[in-house]
Amino acid sequence: MPTERFTFPGHSGDLLAARLDLPDGAHLATALLAHCFTCGKDIAAARRIAARLTAHGIAVLRFDFTGLGHSGGEFENTSFTSNVADLVAAADTLDERGMAPSLIIGHSLGGAAVLRAAAEIPSAKAIVTIGAPFDPEHVVHNFGSALDTIARDGVGEVQLGGRPVRIGQGFIEDVKAENLAKDIAGLNKALLVLHAPRDAIVGVENATQIFVAARHPKSFVTLDDADHLVTRPKDADYAADVIASWAGKYLDLRAPAPPIGAPEGVTRSSEADPAGFLQDIHAGPKHHVRADEPESYGGTDRGLTPYQFLAAGLGACTSMTIRMYARRKKWPLDHVAVDVTHNRVHAQDAGVEIGPLDQFTRMITLTGALDDDQRARLLEIADKCPVHRSLEAGARIKTELTQAAKAASI
Repeated sequence: MPTERFTFPGHSGDLLAARLDLPDGAHLATALLAHCFTCGKDIAAARRIAARLTAHGIAVLRFDFTGLGHSGGEFENTSFTSNVADLVAAADTLDERGMAPSLIIGHSLGGAAVLRAAAEIPSAKAIVTIGAPFDPEHVVHNFGSALDTIARDGVGEVQLGGRPVRIGQGFIEDVKAENLAKDIAGLNKALLVLHAPRDAIVGVENATQIFVAARHPKSFVTLDDADHLVTRPKDADYAADVIASWAGKYLDLRAPAPPIGAPEGVTRSSEADPAGFLQDIHAGPKHHVRADEPESYGGTDRGLTPYQFLAAGLGACTSMTIRMYARRKKWPLDHVAVDVTHNRVHAQDAGVEIGPLDQFTRMITLTGALDDDQRARLLEIADKCPVHRSLEAGARIKTELTQAAKAASI
């Protein structure tokens, strides 16, 4: 999946590190994913959920909250309210890019933040919580004896997930003052609650409270024996598939129909993205593929390059020609594979007297109980491939300019 990394200003002006994962195919919707408390955007569950959603055509933005991961700022100076403000800032950033999020997903305390932020993100049509607490103050139970230190000194160190995190008194006071019941009741958006009954960090009773407080349309799906961080790949994949399937009821996730095909005998290439290099290619009325350039050349790497198509044509034709001959001879050829590479070589290296030329190198693998004579003959047959002959003989290219209206009527 294509990925873009960038920064945007958070609630305090500090730059927040973001990662935007894009679908390989059509972009059907955009999701904003809020990670769990102190986790960061790159935890395994967030990565897998984002990857799975992009396969369904949903772009996913995930970012590090202020003071976490690669984002600027001091975490000890943040609060639940500031996390909500960071979420709204992320949604605004997507909106400025023409990708306003219609799906918002929050994990653990990020789920509570999503419930609070939803009213401030008008583009959001569907909300998803994963292992979210009904009451944000729930997170304070993890601070233990550090609460006394935080109350006395205004800041203290808490062990979370085996690592030290500095928490400020402002955070404690903020989550204690939060009450999400009214926010949940007033969502006016579709809600999906995902929770594991055996969640040892945030009990499943929180999911019940969220579900009861919400109005329809609302859904609850169990994550069975998943842990709180959804660390097992199969659990993260399942959650993402459920989200995509459920969201399809509230978002238009139907892939757009490909452009109308070309007439029989015509191969048509047309721009799919004038800002880049992506091309829609139709061979006759039935077949559609895409061409592109790699990101290093300014493309989006969503299709083969033109030279890769040329190499593919040579390789496919070679394999077909060998198979046709072996089939006619009834030789024991089980499988053919042709690797093709392309580069530019100096004329003297190729044994000719012209300037630099293109060289295609084929590496042919023949599998089966063939004897040496049969293998040698099939290697000779490879040179009979029509595409091989066309490339070796050279070709004339005739180019004409057509009127747009005339081309559209073909």
